[in-house]
Amino acid sequence: MSGGHQEHPDQTARRAWKARLSALAPVTLPSGEPYTVPAFYRFVAVPDRAALRDELRAAFSESNLCGSMLIADEGVNGTIAGSRETIDRLLDLLAARVGLDRADVKFSRADERPFGRLKFLLKREIIAFRKAEVDTTNCGSYVQPHEWNALIADPDVLLLDTRNQYETELGTFAGAVDPGIETFSDFVTYVRENLDPAKHRKVAMFCTGGIRCEKASAFMLQEGFSEVHHLKGGILKYLEDVPEEASKWQGECFVFDRRTAVGHADFDKDER
Repeated sequence: MSGGHQEHPDQTARRAWKARLSALAPVTLPSGEPYTVPAFYRFVAVPDRAALRDELRAAFSESNLCGSMLIADEGVNGTIAGSRETIDRLLDLLAARVGLDRADVKFSRADERPFGRLKFLLKREIIAFRKAEVDTTNCGSYVQPHEWNALIADPDVLLLDTRNQYETELGTFAGAVDPGIETFSDFVTYVRENLDPAKHRKVAMFCTGGIRCEKASAFMLQEGFSEVHHLKGGILKYLEDVPEEASKWQGECFVFDRRTAVGHADFDKDER
């Protein structure tokens, strides 16, 4: 084996998964409409994970939905695609069962089926953060997309991209620090080895859909950082809500489906 950089196993698995998706014949909805693609999460106590999974399977296993949703004691996290009518039914059910607010959902679209199949999965966490225990009930301050530009213009703010390096290579906010991590759990080591609460007094962080930042901001508060902000709804909500002409985003946003990346043009402003 050569002495060059070895690809992380997670990246190898993801590359193989992408290859399998790309090999599938393109599938469109019979109605001819584009797929509606909501990305969502909510940290909330789920008293019976298996019962929720079984209800979702019974309601949607024969539908036109595809994608995956994780269900854990700490909440739910998913990106699903389907017709607008079926997506509405799914979101109504999640609103009733776990209090998911449609206003917090990020909506994009895809002309072709972006995922292979539909999966509702039971997990220990809805976002893995293996190197530290985190209390997500005490997270950083939310910053709405329309307030984000003003915050990151502050020269005293450390702007931190919490995503993996293969994601940051496609796009990021100007001036953002890239930790160069290979998995989200590596963020713990990066913070402890490179950041100082006494020096970095004001931190603003972002990720794809908001969930990683919610957990990462709670971790940084636990580590003694006094002022930690994070972009509510993540990059996806920013691309959906902020007009392209006012945007500070540069490049494209990596997504975990057949599309690989999205930009401002991939969001339906009328979907909300």
